[in-house]
Amino acid sequence: EAYDLSNAPAPSRLANISSRGFVGKDENVLIGGIIVRGVSEDPVVFRAIGPDVGVSGALADPTLDIHDGDGSLVAANDNWRSAQEAEIAAAGLAPGNDLDAALILTLPLGNYTAVVRGTNGQTGVALVEAYALE
Repeated sequence: EAYDLSNAPAPSRLANISSRGFVGKDENVLIGGIIVRGVSEDPVVFRAIGPDVGVSGALADPTLDIHDGDGSLVAANDNWRSAQEAEIAAAGLAPGNDLDAALILTLPLGNYTAVVRGTNGQTGVALVEAYALE
């Protein structure tokens, strides 16, 4: 969690948030959340990093689902190069392994949850990330 407790007149902007955790089977998934606020809708890059985490027991092939505040699926990705490869690379946020998952989305204001699972029920350590772009 991250909170801005300042009373500064200009609003704060969080550029990146990430968390590493164990991805299990069924409902034992890795979850990260963001809230899109402000006056404009800036793109957000979500990533699910498994093979490139660099730890023993890393998740071999993560999948990434993005859900809105109502729980509806907004977008999904398995292997990051399968969709939006050029856009993600141009943002400088291309994952290091083709089996990692990533999406670049311009989202309406609201709450969003990134869910990381293992392909075909795989388990292991993964990283879930969100990057705000300008």
